[in-house]
This record gives sequence, structure tokens and C-alpha cells, in this order.
Amino acid sequence: MKQRVTQLISGLAQVEQKLSDPQIISDQKEFKKLSQEHAYLSDLKELWEKFLKLQQDQADNKEMLKEETQDEELIKMLQDEIERNEKTIEDIESKIHQLLVPPDPLDHCNTIMELRAGTGGDEAALFVGDCVRMYKLYADKMGWKYEELSCSESDTGGYKEYIMVLSGKNVHRYLQYEGGTHRVQRVPATESQGRVHTSAITIAIMSEPEEAQININESDLRVDTYRASGAGGQHVNTTDSAVRITHVPTGVVAYCSQEKSQHKNKDKALRLLKAKILEHEEEKKAKERSEKRGAQVGSGDRSERIRTYNFSQNRVSDHRINLTLYSLDQIMNGSMDEISNAVIAHFYQKKLESA
Repeated sequence: MKQRVTQLISGLAQVEQKLSDPQIISDQKEFKKLSQEHAYLSDLKELWEKFLKLQQDQADNKEMLKEETQDEELIKMLQDEIERNEKTIEDIESKIHQLLVPPDPLDHCNTIMELRAGTGGDEAALFVGDCVRMYKLYADKMGWKYEELSCSESDTGGYKEYIMVLSGKNVHRYLQYEGGTHRVQRVPATESQGRVHTSAITIAIMSEPEEAQININESDLRVDTYRASGAGGQHVNTTDSAVRITHVPTGVVAYCSQEKSQHKNKDKALRLLKAKILEHEEEKKAKERSEKRGAQVGSGDRSERIRTYNFSQNRVSDHRINLTLYSLDQIMNGSMDEISNAVIAHFYQKKLESA
């Protein structure tokens, strides 16, 4: 780890020098790329320096502990500090290992998350609502922004479907592997016998394409307007504000009915449609690649069961990396760092192996 970190940090001065070059400053694309690299290397350097200082502090404290035999109060203080530092060192080391996964051009791109209730009926819809809350709390902790694109509420609470776009530093890096089937095991509020029910939701992750990434001809689109249904106020039943857009060549469909304005609904539906078309194209390429090499790594396929949330045991298990944590309550409140970092490191290793 030390060799890799020092090698990366040694390039920071060169990046800073390039960022001060007037030619680079005038090239927005290159300037943005270098700025992201500078931020990445600066974060790594800051963590590494903190890690080295804490290691030195640990060595000094342990040496003092060997020498100190009389002052019980000082001994207790040193022991407590050693224990605290040990945990902090472990956390920082984990973050460094995660940072050693090289940056990807898509790391910071806006990410569309589509959550849908699967098997389990009302309980699945409620769990969609719980997961929407979990990811929003996680976004708050990470400093990301989120915007609702579309949702379909369930009569008993939660959502049949919820689609939102998240934006911010490293948002796609941390969310890209959340796609798949999420299974929940818990006792529903309506269950009088205390029996544990199993239900599931599916999550799809899509990167929101930039304008240059995807070009759609207006002639390829079929736009339908209709009257929205469900909660949302009087306008829902009196105006044809909801919009459904179909991309005829691929059959991809997106819709939005959240806004009172048909124009705003069309804009949101179009954003979602572009992301779905990009996903459609990437899936097609991935399928071709998988047929050539025999297996597809990290597909994010919705049909793949990736995680189980067991509420009675406060347990969450990620089946892809054989990780089990007994901190489900914290994870549902947005503390997803440990599981996210482990998944990222796992798939990076898989990519190295497949390469």
C-alpha cells in the first residue's frame, strides 16, 4: 500500500503545475479532468499524512506505556488513546484502500436510481419507501443533491416505483453497484402472529448522459399526454399534465406525472428516457462482450439478488462479496460507507482479474 500511495502522491505537484498553465485553463474539458485528478490526489495525500501521524502516535504511546510503571492515571489515559487510535487507523486505512481504486470518468456523473416494488405486495412498496429514505440520508452524509423524477405511491404507504437523480462528488462511484434485487425479511406491521415475511424490491442504476453522449431525433419519439392519477392535488384529475415518451427504434419508455406543468413533466421524462437509452446501448455492448469472454463481471442486472436485509437480527448481507454486518439500523439511517467501500474494492479486484 505504501509504495502505491507514495507513487500516486508524487504526481500531485505535476498536476498542480499543469492546472496553472493558461492553455490548460482555456481548455474546459482538460481543466475539469485535471481538477478532478487534483481533488483525488489531495484527498489521498491528506488521508495518508493523517494515517502516518496516527501510526507514529501509536508507537510513541506504546513506548511510553512500557516505560511508565507508577502513574496509574497516565497508564489509563495512554491505554484509552491507543484503543481510540487503533479504531481510527483501521477506518483511515479502509478509506485509503478504497481511494486506491483508480478514479473513473463516470465517478462524478449524475446517477439515476429507479426503485421498484417486487414480490411481497404492500410490504415491498413499504420497503421501497424505506430504501428511498436510506439513500437520501446517505446522500446527505456524502453532500450529494437529489431530485425526484417520478414516483407512484402505494395505497398503503411507500411506493410502487420511485425514480430520482442524485448528483455530487463520486456519486456514481458509490452507487453504481446498488443495482439488483434487494430482499427484506421482517415482521410486517399488519402481521398479528409475528411471522417474518420475505419480500423484495429491484433497483436499477443509470448514469445520466451528457448532451454530447447521446443524440435523439425528435422524429424517433412518440409523446403521449394523459391524466395523472393518485395523490397530488386537484390538478391530478382535471388536466392532462402527465407525459409518456416512447423511443420508437428501441421501444424504451419513460414517463413523468409529478409536476403540474406538462412541459416540466416532458423535460423530466426526456432526461429519464436518455438515461434508459444509454443503459440499453451499454447492456447490448455488455452482452456482446460477455458472449466473447464467457461471463459478465458486475453487470448490475436487476434479476440478480445482491443483498438481504434481516430486521429481526439487525443483519444485512451482501451476497456478492460474502459480507455480513450486524448494523442494519445504522445502514437504514444512511451509514452505508462500510458496505459501499467493500463492494467497490471487490468489483475493482474483479476487473483486474478479468483484464
